[in-house]
Amino acid sequence: MQESIKREIRKKADLFREKCKLSRYGIIDLFKECERCGYKLIRYPLGENADLGFVLKKDNDIIIFTNTSNRLSREIFTLAHEIGHIILHQNMNMHFVDDKTTIAGRCNDENEQEANYFAACLLMPSEEVNRFLDLELPNFRDDGLSAMDIARMMSEFNVSFEMVLNRLENLEKIDAAQRLILDTEKNKLRVSNLLKSVGGNARLNCSSNEVDLPYEYLDCVIYNYNHNAIPKETLERALLYYKLTIEDVSDRLVEHTDADDDLESLIGGL
Repeated sequence: MQESIKREIRKKADLFREKCKLSRYGIIDLFKECERCGYKLIRYPLGENADLGFVLKKDNDIIIFTNTSNRLSREIFTLAHEIGHIILHQNMNMHFVDDKTTIAGRCNDENEQEANYFAACLLMPSEEVNRFLDLELPNFRDDGLSAMDIARMMSEFNVSFEMVLNRLENLEKIDAAQRLILDTEKNKLRVSNLLKSVGGNARLNCSSNEVDLPYEYLDCVIYNYNHNAIPKETLERALLYYKLTIEDVSDRLVEHTDADDDLESLIGGL
């Protein structure tokens, strides 16, 4: 990637980050920032081997999906990656589906590489990485970094152990040999134990299996039910995702006398 393109991506990542609520070093909750920007965010557990996420534009809505079966730190990076597609590639016919290959940076697709770089700059801007190292680990050049130091950075920036290593190596704070040592130490001690030992955010290393759907979709389900497009059983299943029951929305429902609806109508209606 040309340096001039990287410079423009860094500027755009900085502009987005300026709108976010920040902790000492990282973005507090990128999921909330996404919603504040007006994006329709869907979080759902599809399984570890499924796609990590996607972004698409439908009518006037920009829809982002993230797979909550993955570790939270991975899901956060996926979200940052999808935001990168929105910011960088908004003039294209927006429809990007990302798997472990594209997110990991092993893809030759230029758009995917740009989205990865945007995510890295958004979550761990070089200025904040330098500030962390200067204030928290002033002797790291002489003493080196430990796996516990990386775990502290994980928790401060809300990213994965692997991403911290990637970012430090790309910023030339560590070399390939140092990275290998840190990676070996991580495998020996395990990330969950490292996070606990530094009082970090242990949730980063676990999948949330969160189900989070925009409430506009609930309106769509109720509309379809009221117009005989879906049966009551389908409405009840949809309400479960919102932790609601029929009684909770009874004032919005139309009573039906004909129970001959089928699931095919739902597919057509949605």
